[in-house]
Amino acid sequence: MLWETIRLALLSVWRNALRSFLTLLGIVIGVAAVIAMITIGSGTTEKVRGDISKLGSNLLVVQAARPDRSGSTSFTPKQLDGRDVEALSKGLTTAKAVAPAAQKTVRVVYGAQNISAQVTGTENDYFTARDWNVSEGRIFSESEARGGTNVCLIGATVRGQFFGTGDPLGQSIRVSRSSCRVIGVLESKGTSGFGQAQDNVVMMPLSGFQRRIAGNRDIGAIYIAAAEGIATSDVQTEIETILRETRRIAPGADDNFDIRDMTQIADAMASATTTMTGMLGAVAGVSLLVGGIGIMNIMLVSVTERTREIGIRLAIGAHERHILVQFLVEATVLSLLGGLIGIALGLSLAGLATSALSIPFAPSLSIILLAVGFSALIGMVFGFFPALRGARLDPIDALRHE
Repeated sequence: MLWETIRLALLSVWRNALRSFLTLLGIVIGVAAVIAMITIGSGTTEKVRGDISKLGSNLLVVQAARPDRSGSTSFTPKQLDGRDVEALSKGLTTAKAVAPAAQKTVRVVYGAQNISAQVTGTENDYFTARDWNVSEGRIFSESEARGGTNVCLIGATVRGQFFGTGDPLGQSIRVSRSSCRVIGVLESKGTSGFGQAQDNVVMMPLSGFQRRIAGNRDIGAIYIAAAEGIATSDVQTEIETILRETRRIAPGADDNFDIRDMTQIADAMASATTTMTGMLGAVAGVSLLVGGIGIMNIMLVSVTERTREIGIRLAIGAHERHILVQFLVEATVLSLLGGLIGIALGLSLAGLATSALSIPFAPSLSIILLAVGFSALIGMVFGFFPALRGARLDPIDALRHE
């Protein structure tokens, strides 16, 4: 008897195909919007994490603190220097790499071509800290790094601009007013999470950069990579202790240096995008309620239209539960069908959007299953009242209904 009731419910949905489709349209739009929003949001979060990870894993960046715009500072500004680097290199027990770096944007020339590129003076630990490999050639030798020899590594953008598919190794380029020999090509890193083109770079030994490009011995930043299994927060605490002692900062006084934990920045940005995704998903979810109300409205109309049919079924022996199940099945089928169509539509829209925005396509199986379950629940909840109303009709009154 139960299967017969379910069959009658499905037959009723099929007989009124157009009305059924218009009824489930609200569920389709709601589920599609939720799936699309959450999938796009998840892809955005993955892109943020991936872009920031390009800067290096477990990376901390130490820089000199800058006075605020008002000019009033509670510390004495002081540029980073070699003593800070030496103290961190010798004192840090939780780091696998400590690399000073200084940067300047200059004109780089090869033959008749020239581009503006960021030139970085650094040491070999920089490539370890930044998880940056060499695709061709090699990094600096110990003597080149110590003596500031006129050698350099170039990024993928510089290589493509000057040499195309040719071999750049051994060629000489002019960086500002100084010539340097190309000994390596860095692997492509693309754009960082902060919109910085990381491949438009030239890397030189720090001492050579300071002498020929910068004209001073200032250090712009110190890149520090935490050792495997060590939390960046532990490394940061150790850095603060060493630098406060090296820079002779009095107890209770503010630091005249800043430490940026890239892991925390990535988590904060990912958390922000996740929160925004949740808010957009919640807004889109409101349309599911609207779709549920539409189902309830149509089911009430269906009960009214089929009052005489219900009366006949009750008169020939059907129980109230059979009528209740039939209308509940109708509502649930409509809602479930709308959910399945909505999932397909939502994933298609999300796929198009992620492709256009160049972000990962990251559908969540749990969200898809939740959408299916929620759409079925909406059908049962909003279909219950019309089904109950039909089941409680008096057979005699129902038979008299015109």
